[in-house]
Amino acid sequence: MSLPRYAAGRLLLGLGQVAGITTIVFVLTEALPGDAAVVIAGDHPDPARIAAIRAQLDLDQPAWQRYLDWLTDLLRGDLGVSLVSQRPIVERLADSAAATLLLAAVTLLVLVPLAVALGMLAARREGGRLDRTVSAVSVALYAVPEFALAIVLIAVFGVQLGWLPPTAFGADLLARPAVLVLPLLVLLARPICTISRLTRAGLLDALRGEHVRHARRLGITGGRLWLRHALPGALAPVVQQLARTTDWLLGGVIVVEAVFVIPGLGTALVDAVSTRDIPTVQALCVLVAVTTVMVNLVADLVAFRLAPRTGVVR
Repeated sequence: MSLPRYAAGRLLLGLGQVAGITTIVFVLTEALPGDAAVVIAGDHPDPARIAAIRAQLDLDQPAWQRYLDWLTDLLRGDLGVSLVSQRPIVERLADSAAATLLLAAVTLLVLVPLAVALGMLAARREGGRLDRTVSAVSVALYAVPEFALAIVLIAVFGVQLGWLPPTAFGADLLARPAVLVLPLLVLLARPICTISRLTRAGLLDALRGEHVRHARRLGITGGRLWLRHALPGALAPVVQQLARTTDWLLGGVIVVEAVFVIPGLGTALVDAVSTRDIPTVQALCVLVAVTTVMVNLVADLVAFRLAPRTGVVR
């Protein structure tokens, strides 16, 4: 299968996934218990306020009509207005996305070289002490939930030792980069285990491949053999795992943002759900869905380019 044909097929599949997710998001928000207008109106709802909220939400219209109107607005790039702040949702998401994007970018910049380097070192010393140590630490670290690791790091380094800020409450993330250290350690813990093990397994598999054996017959050894011939073929599953990690980061790591008081997309989603801000919930879900589809599309194309056999239809 050629790369353009593979890309076209994946793009069509992605568009279908986005369409399906928008439908599911609308149905699930419709299925939320209670009357959204009454919840938003507060403890002592005024009938006039309830009627105004119902009109704003189009709750007096049939569900199918509201769904079509919502889709039409989405296609125009109109995400609507927050029912709580009465601000355009685009502005709310832009404010929240800045913190999440910064945290995700820093995490990926540290994660990729560190995890790949650990995987290469473990593969070069297969069965040795370093390989066994990396494997044992990876399994142990992966088993620790993010919230538990976050609380331990805060208690030790933020409270007891006082080396790092325990939370980012009221802090400018760019002006005080120290507040990102503890969240960064939590976000790195599981992905670095997964990606380093995938890199190790991929390298060991690539080293047994015919193209690497042929390179050895030509006299190619050492770092050139590993970097030029073995590593590219081993990176296809790593790239796809990185896509899933990026989804996890850009979707807003709710637990990490909540523990460290980071005003990102995860925090915005929790706030919107607690206040029944339905347009914001819908917009956030669609944003995460589109991001997931686009990131995975790019990852699949890169993986196909690195190892075309991954795109063969079976």
